[in-house]
Amino acid sequence: MRRILAGLGTAATLAACMLYASPPAGAAADAPYDVLVFSKTAGFRHDAIPAGVQTIKDLGAAGGFTVTATEDAAAFTTANLARYEAVVFLLTTGDVLDDAQQSAFESYVRGGGGYVGVHSAADTEYDWPFYGQLVGAWFASHPAIQQVASRTENRAHPATAHLPRTWTRTDELYNYRTNPRGSARVLATLDESSYSGGTMGADHPITWCKGVGTGRSFYTGFGHTKESYAQADFRTGLLGGIRYAARRAHADCRPETGYGTLYDGSTTGWRQSGPGGFTEADATLSSTGGMGLFWYSAKQYTSYSLKADFRLTGDSNSGIFVGFPDPGGDPDVAVNQGYEIQIDATDTPDRTTGAIYGFKAADIAARDAALNPPGEWNTYEILVEGQRLRVYLNGSLINDFTNSDPNRGLDGYIGIQNHGGADQVAFRNIRVKETSATNDVTTQAESYSSVNGAQPFAKAGANNGQTLGYIDPGDWSGYVGVDVGGATSFRARVVSGGPGGQIQIRTGSPTGAVLGTVNVPNTGGWDAFATVSTPLTGVPAGSADVYLTYTGTGGGLFDVDDFTFVKSGGSPTGTGPVKGLAGKCLDVAGANPADGTKVQLYTCNNTAAQNWTVSGPQLKALGKCLDVAGGATTDGTKIQLYTCNNTAAQNWTPQPDGTLKNPQSGKCLDVTGANPADATPVTLWTCTGAPNQKWTLP
Repeated sequence: MRRILAGLGTAATLAACMLYASPPAGAAADAPYDVLVFSKTAGFRHDAIPAGVQTIKDLGAAGGFTVTATEDAAAFTTANLARYEAVVFLLTTGDVLDDAQQSAFESYVRGGGGYVGVHSAADTEYDWPFYGQLVGAWFASHPAIQQVASRTENRAHPATAHLPRTWTRTDELYNYRTNPRGSARVLATLDESSYSGGTMGADHPITWCKGVGTGRSFYTGFGHTKESYAQADFRTGLLGGIRYAARRAHADCRPETGYGTLYDGSTTGWRQSGPGGFTEADATLSSTGGMGLFWYSAKQYTSYSLKADFRLTGDSNSGIFVGFPDPGGDPDVAVNQGYEIQIDATDTPDRTTGAIYGFKAADIAARDAALNPPGEWNTYEILVEGQRLRVYLNGSLINDFTNSDPNRGLDGYIGIQNHGGADQVAFRNIRVKETSATNDVTTQAESYSSVNGAQPFAKAGANNGQTLGYIDPGDWSGYVGVDVGGATSFRARVVSGGPGGQIQIRTGSPTGAVLGTVNVPNTGGWDAFATVSTPLTGVPAGSADVYLTYTGTGGGLFDVDDFTFVKSGGSPTGTGPVKGLAGKCLDVAGANPADGTKVQLYTCNNTAAQNWTVSGPQLKALGKCLDVAGGATTDGTKIQLYTCNNTAAQNWTPQPDGTLKNPQSGKCLDVTGANPADATPVTLWTCTGAPNQKWTLP
């Protein structure tokens, strides 16, 4: 169950060994599967290959998969590859597949097969563009073997969840020609200050994962030395990469940039409401007792992407709450005025993992296909755009919900639940990215899910350091699950020192219906970026698979840096103080949330009484709305705080001159008598454009 009740006692904290020990290999009772290990070399040959092959065989014997090891490229046929859930490129080098073998392997991956690359797998097949996309980045150079501090960036992926935040080890450390971050989820990076010879700077990925078509790719730059294959942490990581590629474990491997940390080892800004709490160790929060709420009190959020890694012990229960006002000491405020995204895989459909608790069940089939069992880590993304909430589990969409309750909202605080002494949950790496109030959707062009012909190109001045380049007529790139609903136009950032051409925007397939065509000119050189746009028609609702097809005359038409689906009618959003006359703030008198409380002008003090959220046409504070008393229209009508009810008395429209108009009455929010003194009430008044009617919204 979910309801938070006061007065329950706390339970003893789990022993640290239970909370943080890595699950033993095969603990998830994987269904049997088959792995092909390929170690052909056409360049440098590593003496660690026999140790690597034996290690994978040992992992298979313990973990429920069979291993076929070969250096015969003839194994790469469509029929033979269909036998395997994953293919490991173990210390391969040079050109190891011919054209037919490459074609078979590309079809295998795009159709759902798994790829694992180890170390010099990045020193392989330089002339095959698909392989560059698959491995993520090609080898550039390396210094001598030495000790390094590897920083574990993602501690939810099965290949890295067992690692400490800093993992000190010895290996041959690759520099790469490009940074894979724009098209892959980086799992670990090298600290170049801890060794000599790094050339990639502060962001030096060494392990990452990604989706390619419907297939999965995992790569680690570690594994040069024979000693690596005897190390428990390396072996566990290799097993996790294989399990991920073979779909026996799941993770969010979409590229991730721009997130700010709410929790990653520091509880600054967090407060406990209600009984129990969370213990903190190893940058991990672990629940104890309950029912209570641990909430981030430093800021409220309106439109944002919230991500959190979580792990249950046994058949436990927890959840993440969003959209609630300051609960004080009463966690039931989050229950009654916010929404819970449930964590409990065995409850009823509207109260199980992925459900908006009590309101909308998850897509159970999609949820089950993405969920890791108790004892393993999962990642939620909770995407809030206005009053729409989508839930992604390990990168897969499992719920899409729109709030229609005037007494609740999706804008507010964020919290995690400690459900009770028998329910044990751990959280890691809680992070958030605030999104555009317009709900425009921007995608890096090189972060495609599928591609024909074009390929990423490292370029100074490009966002994330890469463009989608080498574009010729007939090439295309595809992007799975783009939120296009409501888009009215398409915008792209491009660069061309060539002939230019056209981008056609399609959905469904590279030959699907054309939503619009944008012309790309020669921009004045390959370093001169420009923005091009076109209106769209026939845009489907919600999310769709988007394909950009490229036309023109000649070769080397242009590069695409990023593209945006531009949405009209987006309501303004924001959270913070509303400032008016004399630089003072709109204030709820006495911070009293009762219906009918006076709203006034007061010296700004950063309290909750002055923390307003713009939610479409409404202004909210303390969980209620700015309201024209009685819906009246006469000058001097009281402005008050009142339960949100979606009436015209609670609609406010910012005007170009800085005034805030109530459309029903056609009148403005006014500081009575233009008096800047504290506690001066605000009222409804005929719009004059005077300073006492001008407001700055957050």
